[in-house]
Amino acid sequence: MDNFLSVYGSTRWLDAEQILLALLVPFLLATVIATVYRWTFQSVSYSRSFIHTMVLSSMIVSMVIMAVGDSFARGLGILGSLAIVRFRTPVRDPRDMVFLYACMGVGIACGAAAFGVAIISTLTISLAVLLLHWSPFASRRAHEALLRYVVPAGFASDEKVKEILRSTCATFSLIAIREVGQGDLVECCYQIRLLDPSYQLDVVQGLSKISDLTEPNLLLQRTTVEL
Repeated sequence: MDNFLSVYGSTRWLDAEQILLALLVPFLLATVIATVYRWTFQSVSYSRSFIHTMVLSSMIVSMVIMAVGDSFARGLGILGSLAIVRFRTPVRDPRDMVFLYACMGVGIACGAAAFGVAIISTLTISLAVLLLHWSPFASRRAHEALLRYVVPAGFASDEKVKEILRSTCATFSLIAIREVGQGDLVECCYQIRLLDPSYQLDVVQGLSKISDLTEPNLLLQRTTVEL
């Protein structure tokens, strides 16, 4: 029996203080990662349960690593038991999966008693996330906006609209036209890129001066959000 244990791993007991430390540290570090995730969240469907999942998964992974230790047999046993459970929860954003992996990585490090690795990695990853969040890195938009206005059917002053857009926009493109008011009116929708953010009022005020043109609406898009 001793020979079997010596081959397939250590069976040493962990003190209660060691176990608590290996569970509390990933809890604190995963909370830091979850807080950074909440600060930098930009998607549509925010889930409070996903935040809890990140924190708890870090602690659970740490527990599993402590239970496995360096035992090959226990590792196979846990792998087999986890294979029975099927996780079918869809993760819509790959960024969410990255945060979940980060918390699980913290749990693995803490379960292996590599607390220095866990702490330094958590701080570095959090700083990297904040830097990417506040920088325009990988963004393709610069002062872009969605312009909408309503004109009567057969509107004859379309060239005046284009003159205003040429003077205030780097690019503009008509992307949608639809009938409103039982066909008496037409709503036009432009995707525009402003030469400068200060031209926002110039576009709206210029269009408001055109006769028969009503309801000019400019919807700005943040450079950090990809719709």
